[in-house]
Amino acid sequence: VQLLESGGGEVQTGGTLNLSCVGSGVNFGTSGNAVVAWFREIPGKGTTAVACIDTTAGTTFYQDSVKGRATFSYDDAANTVRLQIGDVNPDDTSVYYCGVGPAPETLVNGCPKLPFIDYNYWGQGTQVTVST
Repeated sequence: VQLLESGGGEVQTGGTLNLSCVGSGVNFGTSGNAVVAWFREIPGKGTTAVACIDTTAGTTFYQDSVKGRATFSYDDAANTVRLQIGDVNPDDTSVYYCGVGPAPETLVNGCPKLPFIDYNYWGQGTQVTVST
């Protein structure tokens, strides 16, 4: 099983970040692997979920830091989840990881928060640097 992340690199402030997470050996859109989340490392605070999608219900959650700037898309045929974040700023600089796990009852209260308990598989991470 692999989660392959792409889309990292250097982005200028005000630009758009396009992240992709492709599942290999794991099928998104199934009950056991319905939620795909993007986490990022926050210095001094650990790893935090910034956004997640329930690929079976079509629901999403965006953390306040990206709300209004981020949009998910899910390609069932390609087993790919894409997260686009617009109007990026230096605070978006981080290593971004995608994880997949079972869906909770609802995403209204946020993404599942515990990386090693709530998620089955993780990618290796992709570095994003927002330059001024």
